[in-house]
Amino acid sequence: MKKLPVMVTALLLALIFLTGCGATPEKEAAPPAKEEPQETGAEKTASVDHSQLVTGPFEKPQDVTAKCITCHEEQAEEVMATIHWNWAGPTPNIVGHENQTDLGKRNGINNFCISVVSNEVKCFQCHIGYGTEFEGKENIDCLVCHAQEGGYKKDKKGMPAEGVDLVAAAQSVGRPTIKNCGTCHFYAGGGDAVKQGDLDSTLLNATAEHDVHMGGNGLACVDCHAGENHKIKGTSIHIEPTEGSVKCESCHGNAPHEMDKLNEHIDTVACQTCHIPTFAKGQPTKMYWDWSTAGQDIEAEKDEYGKETYSKKKGSFVWAKDVVPTYAWYNGKVERYIVGDPINPDGVTVLAKPVGSIDDPNAKIYPFKVMKGKQPADAKNNILLTPNVLGFWKHFDWDKALADGAAASGLDYSGEYKFVETEMYIGINHEVVPKENALTCNDCHSENGRIDFKALGYEGDPMQVGSRFSKEK
Repeated sequence: MKKLPVMVTALLLALIFLTGCGATPEKEAAPPAKEEPQETGAEKTASVDHSQLVTGPFEKPQDVTAKCITCHEEQAEEVMATIHWNWAGPTPNIVGHENQTDLGKRNGINNFCISVVSNEVKCFQCHIGYGTEFEGKENIDCLVCHAQEGGYKKDKKGMPAEGVDLVAAAQSVGRPTIKNCGTCHFYAGGGDAVKQGDLDSTLLNATAEHDVHMGGNGLACVDCHAGENHKIKGTSIHIEPTEGSVKCESCHGNAPHEMDKLNEHIDTVACQTCHIPTFAKGQPTKMYWDWSTAGQDIEAEKDEYGKETYSKKKGSFVWAKDVVPTYAWYNGKVERYIVGDPINPDGVTVLAKPVGSIDDPNAKIYPFKVMKGKQPADAKNNILLTPNVLGFWKHFDWDKALADGAAASGLDYSGEYKFVETEMYIGINHEVVPKENALTCNDCHSENGRIDFKALGYEGDPMQVGSRFSKEK
């Protein structure tokens, strides 16, 4: 046999390697019925090149918006009808408030920064408008979601920060990236990873092991959360309004596993429960916030993560990393504390809690971060109060801060206050790990398994006593 030239041999070997020729699989995989080309999140950010369409200079940011509206007036109308613009919207999932359309940041309360009311100036740095305005299309901040260059960011008053190049920012607009969304959502609650245990700056350069969607498949937030007409899909336990839900099944179907036994779990166990074994993998998240110690001259110390455990402005904190979630039944409905609701006088006041039980066929076991806190309440009226936190940071007078905040939110303040324990459930939906790192049977179904089945209503481990749908439970 005549010897082939070295170059030809190399090319043939490369072709065999790339095409898989010579392989002898046990079973040839059937070709998909229809396979559409897939784009990564980065590729999808490509948009119409605006560098020649938008010219400056711009004297003020509203001039940029005016330019956008010349082509996108319909989109501006859409934005002004969204929750991101109004900070309020429909609440079909909140028990007792299913038909309301005006609940949002002004009616809610949390155990982080407590309330938007009377603290708006600080909060507007994450509003999609300029300054403190909720009116006028010219005040829509298109750049906060769409600018890719120009160093775009907002200052504490909701305006473009000093040094931002408005022309460069406007010319660079495109599909929102993880950075665009994360600029606000990663830092909710007062800092990186403070509120959302599964959302932090790590996702900007995530590995597949950290988050298989954003790190492994190059997806951006809007690949899952974008709806129509600028409405952003997503349902949170602790956030009142919603513009639609996002479900794993939308992409993965109702029987995503090769094993039937795993698919049988889907009626009872949410995908997130097995595929997010822990949260706060990249950055520690705040798990407890005690406002009662704020204003005192206590020496601040740092914990094992390098996080301060005390701040005169904010009180005492407990941080945690690689946290095993709390598991609870959830059917999509929520019990939510609204400003003016009575507190629990005999124990912990729950600010947000999933609804569901073992007897509810629509409920599944979901993972949650349970944020615990201690915050001010009216000692006589037994309602939570909405302090003017920004004012408190100047004078450290709780009585004045509570009186000012109550006046702003329309609450009746008796002049006497106390600090009460609260807790708030926050859903865990990100930091999905690769399938080989998901929980296995023994992680839950063992003597020291992570799930307390009796606390969930079972008589014991369902592998021993039967599932909730069986005759024997």
